[in-house]
Amino acid sequence: MGRAAEIVGVTQAFLRALDAAELLTPQRSEGGHRRYSRYQLRIAARVRQLVDDGNPLEAACRIVILEDQLADAQRINEELHQALRDDRHTD
Repeated sequence: MGRAAEIVGVTQAFLRALDAAELLTPQRSEGGHRRYSRYQLRIAARVRQLVDDGNPLEAACRIVILEDQLADAQRINEELHQALRDDRHTD
């Protein structure tokens, strides 16, 4: 956890708060240490940026969740548009 906090530029308490908010659920080593993925570290960095910009932690977590949902929806939308274009070309 210490290394993850160092990489993101936050305190270990900040990472624990993200865990408590259920935004990040890191894997655990056999010794019980938290292990964060690169994706989780990017999420933590984004939350830190939003908090640094003056957003409360809870709001920053919600913003990140909504951004992630929007990115998924845009990806699905593009896949559907591509499938429709492909289907039109095979007719």
